[in-house]
Formats: sequence, structure tokens, C-alpha cells
Amino acid sequence: MATSRPFVHLHCHSHYSLLDGASRIPELVARVKDLGMAAVALTDHGNLHGAIELYRQARAAGIKPIIGYEAYVAPGSRRERDARGMSEASYHLTLLARNNTGFKNLIRLASIAFLEGFYYRPRIDKELLQTYSDGLICLSGCLSSEFSGLILKDQADRATDLARWYRETFGEENFFIEVQENGLDTQRRCNEVAIDLARRLSIPLVATSDAHYLCQGDAGAHDVLLCINTQKLRSDPNRLRYSTDQFYVCSGEEMYERFASLPEAVARSHEIAERCNVELDFKRRHFPIFEPPGGQKPEDYLRQLCQEGLCRRYGNPPPNEAQQRLDHELEIICKLGFAGYFLIVWDFVRFARERRIPAGARGSACGALGSYVLGLSHVDPLEYDLLFERFLDPNRAEAPDIDIDFCQERREEVLQYVRQKYGEGSVAQIATFGTMAARAAVRDVGRVLGVELPRVDQIAKMIPEQLGITLNMALQQNPDLRKVYEEDPQIRELIDIARVLEGTNRNVSTHAAGVVIANGPITEYVPVMQRDQDPITTQWTMEDLEAVGLLKMDFLGLRNLTLLDKAVQLIEKTHGVRIDLHQLPLDDAKTFDLLQRGDTQGVFQFESAGIRDLLQRMKPDSIRDLIAANALYRPGPLGGGMVEAYVNRKHGREKPEYAHPVMEEVLAETYGVMCYQEQVMRILNRLGGIDLSSAYACIKAISKKKQEIIDQRRSEFIAGAKERGVSQEVAERIFDLITHFGGYGFNKSHSTAYAHLAYQTAYLKANYPAEFMAALLSSEIGDTKRIAEHVENARELGLEVEAPNVNTGEADFTVGNGAIRFGLSAIRGLG
Repeated sequence: MATSRPFVHLHCHSHYSLLDGASRIPELVARVKDLGMAAVALTDHGNLHGAIELYRQARAAGIKPIIGYEAYVAPGSRRERDARGMSEASYHLTLLARNNTGFKNLIRLASIAFLEGFYYRPRIDKELLQTYSDGLICLSGCLSSEFSGLILKDQADRATDLARWYRETFGEENFFIEVQENGLDTQRRCNEVAIDLARRLSIPLVATSDAHYLCQGDAGAHDVLLCINTQKLRSDPNRLRYSTDQFYVCSGEEMYERFASLPEAVARSHEIAERCNVELDFKRRHFPIFEPPGGQKPEDYLRQLCQEGLCRRYGNPPPNEAQQRLDHELEIICKLGFAGYFLIVWDFVRFARERRIPAGARGSACGALGSYVLGLSHVDPLEYDLLFERFLDPNRAEAPDIDIDFCQERREEVLQYVRQKYGEGSVAQIATFGTMAARAAVRDVGRVLGVELPRVDQIAKMIPEQLGITLNMALQQNPDLRKVYEEDPQIRELIDIARVLEGTNRNVSTHAAGVVIANGPITEYVPVMQRDQDPITTQWTMEDLEAVGLLKMDFLGLRNLTLLDKAVQLIEKTHGVRIDLHQLPLDDAKTFDLLQRGDTQGVFQFESAGIRDLLQRMKPDSIRDLIAANALYRPGPLGGGMVEAYVNRKHGREKPEYAHPVMEEVLAETYGVMCYQEQVMRILNRLGGIDLSSAYACIKAISKKKQEIIDQRRSEFIAGAKERGVSQEVAERIFDLITHFGGYGFNKSHSTAYAHLAYQTAYLKANYPAEFMAALLSSEIGDTKRIAEHVENARELGLEVEAPNVNTGEADFTVGNGAIRFGLSAIRGLG
């Protein structure tokens, strides 16, 4: 119900107001667009989590994004921690960024609120408001503001003084007295005094809605959300609740009806919106500066390091193929401006290597020869036909991802080196949000509604265990669930509320691996947060950080690298042999015998019952089989017949068929099964003439079912194939195979890197079982179930094991074989 009279929502909460706002940003933007509004503000409680998402979503929809912040303002100094309760420890205040300076000041305020002012909530104070008022518009706030609180305490004189202070701090053109009408008597009482005060002081009024959910009908779901937040039953009469259903994203016409006597206050929201013009430049990068020795240019130093590494890996002079591949990669890396990025990663991996901290790249970075020659990766991309274009698209300026695994116990040493090199204030870990998935939403809502636990559990288990499943999908897929929903009013209400809430953010935490490094103080670019002794963390996710041009990367602490390192040290201690895990023979009979038996408890990536069954059927006898096993053991290939085809063809029970000789050249190593994205890219390139970067874009389109792009690539492929002498019929059949299996394809670079880790683990278990099991047991202390499984497995291997009180980790255990015995305390002292 749009209106010709102007109105813009300047006070909206999304689900980033955790367990208080029920609106997700895409739906919020769509709602205001449907209502015919030109802009929308996001003012979440005490954070800027949704700022970049709002900016991007709104701009894409043709709506002006207004970045705001509902601040918590301390009564005195932000540093004071007194005995007041949570409700008295801070007041609300609405702040909107008028320009880029204001946006930067919001970032500073939101960061300092956590770093210096956290007490129950992240708080700022009046000192900070005076310091960082430039570029901001201030609204006096809701009923929980200091201004409203003074009015409701009949302290109009103090409210007057406070309004004057705000006007002086922000400038008379940037301060407005906020009035709200959500059906509350306290609001009406407050508005009477506020309107009179505003007129006496000549301070303009603005009407807002304080929207916490999208539509009026969502009030019940929002009520349940508050119960989840406060861990109360909906039937509890004393719980926190909103006493009306008016806190929604209403239409402009409804706002003019609510404020029939103050149409100018409603219209002023649009005037304020027109003055808010934040313009973010997503093309600028804010990467830290790596300074090569001797004043060299980063591009020249990178070329030097890579050439030295190429000769080290392949001999001097290196083969033409390797030299040409490296030259090609470096040309693209330097042209796109990523030389410094590679040097930054090389530098901290060098630090780790010099201190014997196990480290190695994973993922698509292993497809870059540059990663291999710089020592970031231990996988030869030429040997395994891994593609640089799967890692870095030369047609786009997006930063690549070089994700590095580190020994779990020593990861922090590397992070500390990075902090020292680039500045403590330039490095932060990255936020991630836990959302209410379908099953979790059902369980949360069921508990709040007081539905019996066994009944809730029964309903939750009717939701298929499928990645990304929604309740709507579950109702379509499971007739039993649909029947209960249609016949049981209590379950219908439960599921209807859960459908509104599923996908909303439930909590914020620190990403297990994500780290961001900025060029200078990080709060110049991104808001941060910190609680207690937790690390400083960004308020934005990886995707948002990448959008604003910051350097993000994964520093994953991998337990398997710790295990391998300790096992290698034990072997050296016992046998006087230092094993180089990257120079192991890849045809070791004992290792493949262990893998073929499925005796892979404790072996990286190959521990589950399902993958062990696959190994027993596959009977791997080469590293390429392990690469394929990693790629195939996923829901798509398992359900699509690809696993059976691979196994049957490997053992001669089925013969692969190839539609063209190029198909055989590309797919022979996997018996005609399209296991990898890189294989699909090769076929698109060699048969259809589609360049490799566009080929990867085609694969992404297939996986996301973007039919328009698929159709475009289909035409290109068929035309290119015909130019290469392929008939239209064959070209169409090949592209049909690509669209059918391309979405299942896995990243071969990642699969190869992790297959090597799996082989290393299996090699040590097969050849040095006592040392391996001792290291494995030491890594599981505290996990009684896992310890028991490993002890049983060790005994199956013929090892003596004594493991008293392993659940506490207090007592020593020993693993022995003949005269070899290792104690836990000795293992802990390694390294």
C-alpha cells in the first residue's frame, strides 16, 4: 500500500539485532521497494553487522541505503562499570551517516563501544559523540533513550538541556526529536511533552516506526524470538514482550494515519533521507604493504622468488612447460596488482617453515604453480593438471584466496608474527553468524511454545538431513510432515512460526580460520568487536570484508598437521630417522594395503564408516584414487551413480564410453567419470574453445542453476566444437553431460592437497604404527569416546596400550610395541 506522500523508514532493526530483530535484509529491501519508498535506514542495536549487506542489496534494488546505528550511550563515562542493572547501564540513541565521514565515524563509535565501553552491551558516551559527530545525523531515540526517559520521569527541564546539548554537538541542522506511535500509552505521553519541547526550542520533529519485523502478521513470530532470546516460555506472564503488534515496516499511508496531526514529521523522514549520501568504493583495495628488501618493486621481488623456487623444484634450467606456465601466471598476478598479496602470504609461510611449524596451502591456490614454487603448497600442479584459472580469474579483479593450514597448536605463533609485522591494530579475526536452520528453528520454537520435547524431536526428525533444506522444502518432500502440519493445529502454529524465523541470525562468533589484515588501523575501514578475553573480531563477515577491499585469508589450525608433526618427531627420537612427509614414496605397498582394508581410523579425511566402505570397494592403488575418493564422497556423486561407475570401471566390470577422443584424454584418469571441476573446464576449453576462466564461470552457473548463462555457454560451446570438427549432435550430447555432471564436480586442487595429507597419515600408520598411535592418542585427550576407539584400533594393530583416566588427561598412557614405549608427558613436550 504505497502512498504519494513521502516517507522513509529511518529506524529499522534486522536480524543483526540478534534475537530481537526478525527482518532479514533482502526481505527488508524488497518490502520497502514494494511500498514505493525511495530509501531505507538500518539501525541495529549496538552494531554495524548489516551495513555492507544493506548497502549492496539496496543499491541492487534501486533503493538508497542509509547506514545507521542505534547506539547504547552510557549514563556517564563509557569506562565506568557500576552496580546498575542492564536497563540502567545505557540509553538508546539513533545515529545516521550523512556522508562518508559520518560512516567512518560510525565505524569508530561502533568499535570503541566494544573495545572500551562494553558493560552488558557495547556502549559509547557523550565524550565520543562530541569527538565523532561530524557527518552524522542524530535522532533523539525511542522510549529507551535518555531524552524519553527524562520526560517520563517528569524531568522536562533536564530533557530540554539534553536536547540543547545534542543540537550543539551535531549542529542544529543535524539533530531531530524522534517521535514514535506503535500503540503504546507511554509513547503518547512522551510525544506530548517532546512535541511541545521541540516547538519551544525550534528543533524539527521526525516520525519513525521502530520496525523490528517485516509485516504486522509477523508479530507473533517476533514474540517467540524474544522468548528464545530470554529463554522463557511464551506462557510466562513475566517475560519480556512488546505489548502491541505495531512494530513492523508499515506503509507511508499508515505513518500519516498514525501521525495525522504531524504530517510534517512524517514527511521530514524523506528530507533526512535525501541528505544521507554515503558512497562506498568497492574497487579500492586496502591491503597491507609488503616492502621487499633493497627497495625492490613487489613485482620484481616476486618474480625473483618464484624463479628461484622454480629451479629448486624442477632443476636449473627448468623445463619449458614449467617456465612458460610460471611466466603466464606472473603476468596475470602482476597485471591485477596481487604481487604484494602473494609476498605477504609467502612471508608468513616462510616464518612458519623456519620455525618448523607445519603449514601448507589448500583449496584452489594449489592450482597455481606460483604457490608451489614459493613453498606455499606442496602439490605440483603440472603433475596433476591443476588449473591456475580455477584459482584466479584474469578477467576479474577479485582478490584470490590463498588459504593456509597450520599446525593447530602453533597457529597462534604465526598470527602473532603477522600482528607484529603489520601492527596489532591492523589485524583482526573475522565474524561469522550462526543462523536458525530448519531443524533448529523447530526445536527453538517448540520449546518456547511448550510443546512436549519428544513431540518436537519427532517433528524435527521428519525434516530431511539435506544441506540447505528449508521448512517449505521439507513439507514438499515429506508427506508425513505435511500430514501432521495439516491435521494438528499446534504443529501447524509451530511450523508457521519457525518458517518466519528460519534463516535468521541466532548468534555471532569468531570464524575458525578467517583473518583480515588492513593497511593501517583496521578501524579506519571496518568496525570491530571484542568481549572478555576473546580476540578482536570484525563486525563484518568474510564476504563483506572482501567487498570493501580488505585482505582476508584463512589461517586454519589443522589437528592433523599437529598429529603428523608429533609422529615424525617420535620416529626421529626412536629410530634416528627424520622423515620428510613431502618426499614419501607414493607407491608404498603397506600404505595401500591399509587403505584397501579400510583400516583408516585416525587417517585424515578417511575416518567415517561410509568412506571406509568406499575404500574397501574402490581398492585404491594410487594417489589419484585417493584424490578421486575425496571428490566422490559427497552427497551429489554418491546419489548420482558416479561412485559406482568409478568403482566398476576401475575393476573392469563396466567399460567407460567417450563421446570424443578429447573426452578420453581428459577423463581417462577417472575412468570417464567427471569428478573434478578442472576436467569440465578442460573439456569446455579444448572442445568448445571457451577460455578457462569463462569455463569456470560456466561451472558456477551450472551449480547455481543460472539458466541464462548456461544457455549462452551452450551456444558458444556448440559453435566452438563445430569449428573443431565435432558434429552438432556430439557437441550437444557432450554439453548435456557437462550440465548433468558439472554441478557435481569438485575442486581437484583441494582434493589433491588433502589426498596427500591423507596418504601421509596412512603411510605413518602403516609403517610406524606405535609412533603414529601415540601421537593420535595424545591429540584426543579429553574425548573419552575417541580415545576408546583409538585404543581398540591400536590393539587391533598388535600394539600394547595402557591408557588410564584418558578422559581427564591427568594420567600418563603408554603405547608400546616390544621395547618401544611412549608416555603422554613425553609427547606433550615435543616441539
